[in-house]
Amino acid sequence: MTEQELLRRESLQKLRELGVDTYPAEMFDVTAFAADIVANYQEEVLEDGAKNRLNYQEVALAGRIMAAREAGKAMFMNLQDSSGRIQLYLRREELCPGDDTTMWDTVVKKLLDLGDYVGIKGFAFKTKTGEVSVHVQEFKFLAKSLRPLPIVKRDTEGNIFDAFTDPEQRYRMRYVDLTVNPEVREIFLKRSKMIKTIRAYLDELGLLEVETPILQPIHGGAAARPFKTHHNALDMPLFLRIANELYLKRLIVGGFDGVYELGKMFRNEGMDRTHNPEFSMLEFYVAYKDYFWLMEVTERMFERVARALSHDGGTIIASGEHEIEFAGPYRRLTMYDAIDEYTGLNVESATEDQLRTYCKIQGIEIDATMGKAKLIDEIFGEKVEKHLIQPTFLIDYPVEMSPLTKKHRSKPGLVERFELFVNGKEVGNAYSELNDPIDQRDRFKDQLELAARGDEEAMVMDEDFLRALEYGMPPTAGIGFGIDRLAMLFTGQRSIQEVLLFPQMRPEVQ
Repeated sequence: MTEQELLRRESLQKLRELGVDTYPAEMFDVTAFAADIVANYQEEVLEDGAKNRLNYQEVALAGRIMAAREAGKAMFMNLQDSSGRIQLYLRREELCPGDDTTMWDTVVKKLLDLGDYVGIKGFAFKTKTGEVSVHVQEFKFLAKSLRPLPIVKRDTEGNIFDAFTDPEQRYRMRYVDLTVNPEVREIFLKRSKMIKTIRAYLDELGLLEVETPILQPIHGGAAARPFKTHHNALDMPLFLRIANELYLKRLIVGGFDGVYELGKMFRNEGMDRTHNPEFSMLEFYVAYKDYFWLMEVTERMFERVARALSHDGGTIIASGEHEIEFAGPYRRLTMYDAIDEYTGLNVESATEDQLRTYCKIQGIEIDATMGKAKLIDEIFGEKVEKHLIQPTFLIDYPVEMSPLTKKHRSKPGLVERFELFVNGKEVGNAYSELNDPIDQRDRFKDQLELAARGDEEAMVMDEDFLRALEYGMPPTAGIGFGIDRLAMLFTGQRSIQEVLLFPQMRPEVQ
């Protein structure tokens, strides 16, 4: 242990010897929060110059002590609760009436450490400098901190020049990060508000929130490598779900007109600034609709989220160096036209060999397992995606790229699918869902051929899903959103780790 940790344990022991319960069992009834008091405190000046407090005449707060300084027989402290910080004013004669000054001289001045949790009761007032503060009349330990918090230092203008900023430490010790970096807490408050706004919107549409299995006997609904586990009692392999699509469609077969699920997905793939093996996904499916309807619904949903999260209720959100306008309508661009616009390459008429040659010349990494659709996808990802800054619906994909999507009503060889791109990243994927069970079986067979060529992300045959389709699924529109990427977008973060409270990391080296 460090010297500071040893000293704090000594303080803990001395407090116990003095009879101070440093980890009390009884609850502390909080009646006010720091940010509310600072924002809403009011007082009036009477004719004789005296000040009359109009509110917060009795308050009880709890939180960490983040700063302390002596002022003669008084002390000023900063208390931080879940809402923010407020200054405390403590006087010795009030906390230690009579001759016994042990509480003040020993407990408050010597044994109280920064980071300790305390509960206080008192009243709000303004200091001579005009700072809203709380005059403490009762003081109680709630939890002793045995490790010192990193001290965030600021210059005279308030600029941070020494802080808890190392990414690996921040992600590994998020509890410290949230304590000392208030802007990080704001990210997760916005993420929560974003999810609440989306849920409210889907509820207004009349969709039913449901839950589907996380452990699945067949990994389906997306092209991805799964995590595999084993169920001992049933003696069978199971997979952590890579998507919930096929189960949600089964519910449409069962008669629900619209369902949605927001939950965790798991993909056993690489990690980078936009990928984490465990991530949150929203998917919803609505009967009797198509992908054109989904575009309009998506525009309205994103506009509502932008208004909920912006400071002025507007529809423009800053994301990195760009300002994104979320009010619809959004641009619509076919995949073939997008590649042609940014590369001059006509992928529709190109052969697989011609696409391979192009990728080799352009330095795009490919392998022998990739068919024409995969090659087109790689070209798009490398050459086009980064240019789609303002919200853009990329529509009408090759049929080989979309094994669960209905064939296009007027364009042979394509399907009715779109992906939404914002700020150079894909944030949503939608289909007019394939409901022809014979066509769906043929598509699964095509996926099996890709798997035989070595494609580990190819889908497998799901006989129960095919059986469900054979009972009849009405025309359906479905869409999936990566919640973490949406959080990155709406909070202006460049890394997915910044919007995950506990991102996946290698084990800590002791």
